[in-house]
Amino acid sequence: MKDPLDKTLKKTLQDTATEMNADLIGFADPECFLGPEYTGNKPQDVMKDLQSVIVLGVGVPRGAFEPLPNGRAEYTNTLMAATATLRVIAFQLARIIEKNGYLATILPSEGSEFGYWYADRETLKANMSIKYASYHAGIGNFGLNHLLLTDDFGPRVRMTALLTDAKLGTREENPLPFLNKACTTCKKCVEICPVDAISEDGTIDRQKCADYMFNKLGGLRCGMCIKVCPL
Repeated sequence: MKDPLDKTLKKTLQDTATEMNADLIGFADPECFLGPEYTGNKPQDVMKDLQSVIVLGVGVPRGAFEPLPNGRAEYTNTLMAATATLRVIAFQLARIIEKNGYLATILPSEGSEFGYWYADRETLKANMSIKYASYHAGIGNFGLNHLLLTDDFGPRVRMTALLTDAKLGTREENPLPFLNKACTTCKKCVEICPVDAISEDGTIDRQKCADYMFNKLGGLRCGMCIKVCPL
């Protein structure tokens, strides 16, 4: 019978992710998705016996953001390279998890940015908020633009997540406030948004954001609210 908390497997996953150049790794208790404050889709609908959410992140080179709104093809390509990097790392972790007798599956990074392939067409929500899991894994907190803000990279980070029935951690409160304190007075992302999708009260018009990226920009990513973020 396996240990209820598989500390050995957790250490192996952390070491492997680091060796494969992941900048961030954390573990979230899936119970965080069951509270009334979470309004997204629940990962328990994807994996019935879910015990842990593993979040992985890599920093995105700042050089991809500096020319924006010029260089959007290069910016988008850089994001996709980060996504490809995360897929390779996550796939290796999934293999390790399953070799240890558990189940694992990988969530798409694109689902958290209204990707039409991976999100519900009506709500533009993915099967799970990777950013919300990242907050509960202690990796960062939220910006006014609903992006994850991290200490080392600010919002210039790409994330993915794995679901597994292996118990790899216990629920701990993130000491950071849900909304980054700097966002209460900054408002640069609100001012720069080309379609006014970000409101000062922190609400996002997801349809405006998606229409701009996938219709106006033809699938290229915008990135303006990330570029101007001072963090």
